[in-house]
Amino acid sequence: MSKKLYIGNLPFSVTLDRLKELFSPYGQIEDAIVIANKFTGRSRGFGFVTFAKDGDAEKALAEMNNKNVEGRELKVKEARPLEERPKEEPKTEETADEKN
Repeated sequence: MSKKLYIGNLPFSVTLDRLKELFSPYGQIEDAIVIANKFTGRSRGFGFVTFAKDGDAEKALAEMNNKNVEGRELKVKEARPLEERPKEEPKTEETADEKN
């Protein structure tokens, strides 16, 4: 079974090819993506890597979490499904005053 990892705190210079290069030593990658700003195309500093085997993903997580890449410590975690976000109530002057 495959396992997807979240890769955070990526240097903005990391491309899809570089992400695959960083994680391919740990096993067969089924999919990888660097998340980019839809307007500018610039990396948002995180991405996902899906490994074909769970054991490969676990090894990558253990060895790559907190690893320094181009001056930034990667944050590697098991990816979670996207959750529905609750709609925020519009801010009014009353709710702003209550927080102060």
